[in-house]
Amino acid sequence: MKRRAFITLLGGAATAWPFTARTQHKIPTIGFLGSLSQSAQSTWTAAFVQRMREHGWIEGRTIAIEYRWAEGRGERFAEIATEFIRLKVDVIVTAGTDAVIAAKKVTSVVPIVFGTAGDPVANGLVASLARPGANVTGLSNQSADIAGKRLGLLQEIVPNLRRLAIMANVGSSIGVLEMREVAVAAQTLGLEVATLEVRRAEDIAPAMNTLSGGADALYVVTEPLVNTNRIQINSLALQARLPTLHGQKPYVEAGGLMSYGANIPDLFRRAADLVDKILRGARAADIPVEQPTKFDLVVNLTTAKAIGLTIPESFLLRADEVIE
Repeated sequence: MKRRAFITLLGGAATAWPFTARTQHKIPTIGFLGSLSQSAQSTWTAAFVQRMREHGWIEGRTIAIEYRWAEGRGERFAEIATEFIRLKVDVIVTAGTDAVIAAKKVTSVVPIVFGTAGDPVANGLVASLARPGANVTGLSNQSADIAGKRLGLLQEIVPNLRRLAIMANVGSSIGVLEMREVAVAAQTLGLEVATLEVRRAEDIAPAMNTLSGGADALYVVTEPLVNTNRIQINSLALQARLPTLHGQKPYVEAGGLMSYGANIPDLFRRAADLVDKILRGARAADIPVEQPTKFDLVVNLTTAKAIGLTIPESFLLRADEVIE
């Protein structure tokens, strides 16, 4: 054999060997079920992937991640979870109560880790926080639990707050639960409550029109449908000069007045810790659901000025971020 031909053959073998090795030793695969869009959850996925790298799981080398985006359409959750089962993923990572419920109905075997979900015990995601049981674990965002805290903050900047409107997707488990919790907290504070129940994007404008100046502020329950339509909601509130209260920063970036809630990128970073444990042999059933440790207060000063609201300097100094 000529020397050049031998070198070419050897080079081809060297090139082919890693492929053969990869086919023989399948790397673990994560199915990432995004309840929103890729852009809307980019900071969440970035935090997750970075933490996985710190654990030695490098995307494309030691682990594969299949991303699917539901774009806020709840009917897509089960479809995506079913696709993941066909792909034989090792773990499903997702966010939001309804996405977890849908995935749990599709599989009782593949581990499911939620980066954020509202009241996982009340919504039936886990048996208890300490001992989740079944194949699900993750991080609670405590959104419904801190409804009273949010309203207390709102009262500080809307001193004449008397009547509170609450918007929620009542087709969502967390929408119904949090709306109830907010109503109870509001009544405890002596506030009148008006509920705006929506099930689809087309319900939002008519629901807002029913207020006709009959509310002093609007509490928007964080959930995929309203998240996808947060610009419309905030635009309508701005036209009505209505202060809005949210659970996450993206709503405020989209023109909302204020948000207070768990830092979601931090939750997804910690979700990677749980996934790492599962990939190394732990059972989801034995990994306790964790609570948030970082909460963010975000204020949109531009929106405040647009609706004629003066926010005390002392309040702004307490905010984690002020958007101007």
